[in-house]
Amino acid sequence: MGTFHTKCLIENHIDRKKSIVIPKLLVDTGSEYTWIPENLLEKIAVTREKKDLIFVMANGQQITRSVGFAVIHLDKYFTIDEIVFGEKGDLILLGSRTLEGLNLAVDSRQKKLVAAGPFPAA
Repeated sequence: MGTFHTKCLIENHIDRKKSIVIPKLLVDTGSEYTWIPENLLEKIAVTREKKDLIFVMANGQQITRSVGFAVIHLDKYFTIDEIVFGEKGDLILLGSRTLEGLNLAVDSRQKKLVAAGPFPAA
């Protein structure tokens, strides 16, 4: 499939005036969560809501990180999601939960995100 990056805007979900642009984050459908450096989340006053969650890295190593809530914008698409407070050495990732919330899919040929189409209903 290959890899590619995108940019996004992250907003504090309570005070939407507090925001930051993330110029380059890796689109990673293998990661459930979106990972943003903790210093950037702290800069816009995102609060750690869940602490010491256990994550398993690709190499099998277990680590703990905190998670907070934020609004994520990619072009005209936006959603609210749980965001991991990334620490030094962690990748900056756009995860599958956020992609689903944005209703975007990966076009692996063109290495870009595309609209996923209508939402399924019962």
